[in-house]
Parts: sequence; structure tokens; C-alpha cells
Amino acid sequence: MQVYLVGGAVRDKLLGQQPRDRDWVVVGATPEEMLEKGFKPVGKDFPVFLHPETGEEYALARTERKTAPGYHGFEVHAAPDVTLEEDLKRRDLTINAMAEDSEGNLIDLFGGREDLELGRLRHVSPAFAEDPVRILRVARYAARYGKWGFRVAHTTNKLMRQMVEAGEVDALVPERVWQELENALREETPSRFFEVLRGCGALGRIFPELEALFGVPQPKQHHPEEDTGVHVMMVLDQSARLSSDPRVRFAALVHDLGKGTTPETEWPSHHAHEQRGVALVEGLCERLRTPREYRDLALVVTRHHGVYHRAEELRPATFIKTLEAIDAFRRPERVEQFLLACEADSRGRPGFEERDFPQPALFRRAFEAANSVSAKAIVDQGYRGAEIGERLREARIEAVKTFLRI
Repeated sequence: MQVYLVGGAVRDKLLGQQPRDRDWVVVGATPEEMLEKGFKPVGKDFPVFLHPETGEEYALARTERKTAPGYHGFEVHAAPDVTLEEDLKRRDLTINAMAEDSEGNLIDLFGGREDLELGRLRHVSPAFAEDPVRILRVARYAARYGKWGFRVAHTTNKLMRQMVEAGEVDALVPERVWQELENALREETPSRFFEVLRGCGALGRIFPELEALFGVPQPKQHHPEEDTGVHVMMVLDQSARLSSDPRVRFAALVHDLGKGTTPETEWPSHHAHEQRGVALVEGLCERLRTPREYRDLALVVTRHHGVYHRAEELRPATFIKTLEAIDAFRRPERVEQFLLACEADSRGRPGFEERDFPQPALFRRAFEAANSVSAKAIVDQGYRGAEIGERLREARIEAVKTFLRI
């Protein structure tokens, strides 16, 4: 029975990073032996155990064989005769297929260390093509290591494209797509996730609403980048600079989906794209079974980001109408989320990344003024029923009007 540290922990140590978690593979053992040593079984599809003291995962060395389309169609073989090399060979990328023995010696059978040094994401073996989730995982690693310039190896991109053409990605279930998307949104360069998917042809199959944005022009005087798809990727990365909240980043990602449905005869203008985008965001979120908190923020940013950009021109009543629409008075945290996503939209253009924009401060101060109005004071004045809401709204408008005069 031999135990090896494997996967991400080995990779992260070589990168000089603190491992996010530690996984172990056990060679030469049976499930019965693991139980005798006090390990707790947790694996359903293959033998995985939790260490009785550390709680870390220990998996018996295993091999896999493709038996059906998609990523559920696998036959797993875990037995004492499965070698470390056989276990590592079934993994996705060479940088994840390294191990470390009990003496701290690196076991690198597939060139993972060199690929780390070269910033290369390369598949271990042709078995990569058996699992479409691996396309999403490669894209996510590109987002994680994008700041270091990691790129997908040509041979791996070619294999991923073949998988897309064979219809493998069509077997992905919504929950797994959302899981990988949400993880990618948490990375430092989330745009790389979508760039990699587009590079192998998967973006149009998994996120057709985003694919439709590329090649759609915008007015050059406002958008030096011109291409809407390029703009959205810049907005996404700006949102990552401004906020660590993946809900803000998701809202920034989908805010301009409506531009993908603008008739070509109207290009480069996109009149009413905000309203058209609402249905697209709803459809995307329903398809991916997106959590409600992500969907709701994405919808208010999609619907109202145009109003945000006109903040310097707004009347007091429009400020209040917009704040009510984003549910600011019941959920004050929504104000910052909305403003951060919209600010990312402003900054997601060449030459605009470091500019000062007045809109966030205007909205924040308008909200502070409106939110200072006391509903209790209105009730104490004798108003009842619907009159309370009407008077409260009038008082909020007056408060914003006073703020605008200052």
C-alpha cells in the first residue's frame, strides 16, 4: 500500500502557491483495508475515503473506460493491481497529472512540470476526448492562469474542436455547465474562459447568446473596440478588477446580450437593446438553472444600465424609479452590486479603463438622500394605507431634488 499526493496540490506547490486542497491516491490497497485503517467511505461511483483525522480525500488508484456518450458513461476499475501511472494517465491535463511520494519526490510521467514552466495547458492522453466536462475545465484553468499567459496547446485545442464537432458538448447537463461557469467567474481573468471556448467552437454550442455578440459593431466614438463581443469580454475583466462578487461579474457578462439581436440595418446603433436583452438573460438563466440571486441582479443590470449611464441627465423622479426597480430600499446591498456592474461597462473599453466617472457617486448620494426619509415619520403624520407609499415616494423625490441642488 503506497500513498501519493496528486493533482492540484502538486501543481500549486510547483507554482509557489498554497494548495487549495490536498488529494491523495492509494496504490495497492482494497476497500476493506481502507476501512480497517479507519477511513470513512464517501465515493458512490468509485472508492473514495476520508482520512479519519485530517478529513482529506484518499482515492484508490483507478482506470476508466468510456461506455456511453456524455460524461456519465464510464466504467471504473479500482483494484490493487492498478498502477500509479495508469491512474495519472486518465487525468485531464499534464499539470494535473503529477504526484509526490512520501519522501517529497516529484513523479512527473507526462511532462507536467515543463508545461507549467512553458505556460501550456496540454492533455495527457487521447482519453481526454471521452469527457466533455474537460473542455470546460481547460477553459477554467485558462481563466485562472491567464495573468501568467497560459495558453491551450495546439494539439489540445484541436482535440477539443473535434469533440465539439462530434457533439460531445451537447451532452453536458445544465448543472455542470453552471458549476464550471460560476468557478470561472471567480478567477482573475474570467474572459479567458470564454475565449478558449470560442477558440474550439464550444461557445456557440454552450452559450449561443454570447457567441452572437462577436462581429456585431458598435459606434466607434463610444466604443473604440467596436466589436460587441470584445467589449463584453473587457467588461467582464473590469468587473473582476472592481469586485470579487461572482454575481456582479455574471451581470457584467450578460448585460449586453440584446445587442446580438439588433437588426443589421440598424448597426452600429442598438436602440432598445436593454429591453431585448431581458428575455435573453431570462432564457439563459432558465437553461442553466442559474441561482435566483444571480438571475435577479443580471436582469436589473441588463434592463437599467442605460439609465445608469445617463445619471447626469436624470430627474429626481427617475433616480427614485430606478432605485425602486433595483429593489434598493428593501435590499440596499443591491445598489453597490448594480453600480459595480455598470461601472465595469463604462471601463470595458480601450482608453477608458482608468477614467473617473461621475455616475457611481451620483447614484450613491441620491440613494443616501432618498434612504434618509423616514417611513415612520410619515405614518406619524397620520397617513394610512396606499397614502403612505405615495407620500414616501414624494418625500424621497424631494430629498433627491434637494441633493441635486447642492
